[in-house]
Amino acid sequence: MIRFDHVTKNFGPKKVLDDVSYEISKGEVFCLVGPSGTGKSVSLKHMIRLLTPTSGDVWVGDTCVSSAESHELSVIRSRFGYLFQSSALLAWINVFENVALPLRENTKMDEKEIKDRVCDALVKVGLGKDGTAFPSDLSGGMQKRAGLARAIVTEPEILLYDEPTSGLDPVTSRMIDQLIVDLNNRLGTTSVVVTHDLHSALSISDRIAMLSGGKVVDIQPPGKFIHSEIPVIKSFLDAQYITRRGSWEKGEVK
Repeated sequence: MIRFDHVTKNFGPKKVLDDVSYEISKGEVFCLVGPSGTGKSVSLKHMIRLLTPTSGDVWVGDTCVSSAESHELSVIRSRFGYLFQSSALLAWINVFENVALPLRENTKMDEKEIKDRVCDALVKVGLGKDGTAFPSDLSGGMQKRAGLARAIVTEPEILLYDEPTSGLDPVTSRMIDQLIVDLNNRLGTTSVVVTHDLHSALSISDRIAMLSGGKVVDIQPPGKFIHSEIPVIKSFLDAQYITRRGSWEKGEVK
């Protein structure tokens, strides 16, 4: 479905992605984890050509995204929905209009079709009664769900999530995790999730890819990832107390 083929991305002298190759299968939930600045969000942006590789290619199906011409690129992007880290809701319009925005801008649907599609998307994310609310009226978790409704309203094949649980409390984070899994199952989408939250990645993913220093360290299902003996992965697990080797276990944290 999505393939990175020896992708390198430089920003001036800084190499953010360094000869990265991997494939994401149709229908899976694929999580990209790793420390800040290792190229996770940069990878998402390459999938929809917000960024172009310095070298290498990104493929979606049989189409090379990194060399697609204008019309072809528009077609590729129409296959994606994107949940931004900040939710990116427009403060001056209500939730319904926020969700309707991509339909109004990119389709020729009439008002009834738009209303039906938006209401359906809001119900799917548990906001069926909140269409008239404004973003400022919503909690952080509700804003994430509104952003997700906007991402799915065009019925995309692929959903990209940039830090979907960032800034949320643990209970709300797990609710968002469950929503990601439910939507993936119900809609049959392929989901790519960038996250620092290993609890989330281990709960929702079919496979986890660890990025460090611009390279893919390893790609494994959660059950194998958590038992990795690769030092950088063990350190990342320990830092979030996923394993029983954290400092809290040694009595070093009061």
